[in-house]
Amino acid sequence: MAMLEHGGAAAEVRCVDFWCNEFGMRARIALREKRVGFELVEEDLRVRERSDLVRRMNPVYQSVPILIHDGRPVCGSMNIVEYVDAVYPTQTRFFTSRGEEEKAAAMAELMGHLRRMEGVLGDGAFFGGDEFGLLDVAFVPFSSMFYGYEQHGGVDMEAECLVLMRWVRRCEERESVRGVLPSGKDIFPLKTLSLSLIPFSSMFHGHEQHGGFSFDTECPTLMRWVRRCRDRESVKSVLPDEVQMYKLYKEWYGIE
Repeated sequence: MAMLEHGGAAAEVRCVDFWCNEFGMRARIALREKRVGFELVEEDLRVRERSDLVRRMNPVYQSVPILIHDGRPVCGSMNIVEYVDAVYPTQTRFFTSRGEEEKAAAMAELMGHLRRMEGVLGDGAFFGGDEFGLLDVAFVPFSSMFYGYEQHGGVDMEAECLVLMRWVRRCEERESVRGVLPSGKDIFPLKTLSLSLIPFSSMFHGHEQHGGFSFDTECPTLMRWVRRCRDRESVKSVLPDEVQMYKLYKEWYGIE
């Protein structure tokens, strides 16, 4: 299914994606931030067989999102963000540096959130205990950013969050995870943390319902950041309904 998104004629720019794909949300938010008119082509990821368009535009990985600009594909969410930033220069720039004090404060806050995740994980192999489950599926994509945290923030993830890193390695032993997660070394040069992470907030309602905790209570600073991001039209118009998102993931993974 195709539909026009954000703007008038969108013949030269198409974005192939599925509505609840967090990685694809990055690309769509970037396009909206730059006010680029585009056509959204829905690729239903619940269907095992990929469409002819996806097979032609991304023959190696056959994955979405894919940005098609004048017939040429750009694959991978962060590659798309970088491409959009370069091709459509505006006052909104995704690739900017931060002051050292501000960066140190942001990293300290981030480490605090990761340690809280360790507290939830506890002594279990996975967030659900001995079985790989919904919270593991939801959280493990974040681990692809850990190399960037180390390089850009000057932290040692093994020293700061040993329990979490052991969980990451257990997850990466699974073929389903190993075959999907990108290399941290590939993601690090892009350094667009807010744009990279905000799509995953669409799962927070599910984490609360399934995990029995409140994000506003446990992570108030993080939730204030989420609300600031969602005040932006580019984010508000892309992030899906959280209740729908949780329902779909439960059906998708057969989790009650």
